[in-house]
Amino acid sequence: MDKDNNQAPSLWDVAKSVMAGFLGVQKSSHYERDFTHGKPWQYITLGIVGVVIFIAIIIGIVNLVLSMAGV
Repeated sequence: MDKDNNQAPSLWDVAKSVMAGFLGVQKSSHYERDFTHGKPWQYITLGIVGVVIFIAIIIGIVNLVLSMAGV
C-alpha cells in the first residue's frame, strides 16, 4: 500500500526509488513525491551503496568465470 504523497518517503521507499532509478522505471507519483518531500542525501547515499554492490557483483562474476576458464 502506497503512502500518501504528502508525506516524506521512508527509507524503504527511498530504496525502491533508487532501484527503480537503476532500471529507469518509476511511477510519476513516486517521482513527484521523491522530488518534493525526499531528502537528497538519502538518495545519494543509497545510490552509492547500490553502485558499490553492483560493482562487487560484477567483479565476483568475472573472477568466477576466469577461475572456471583456468585463467
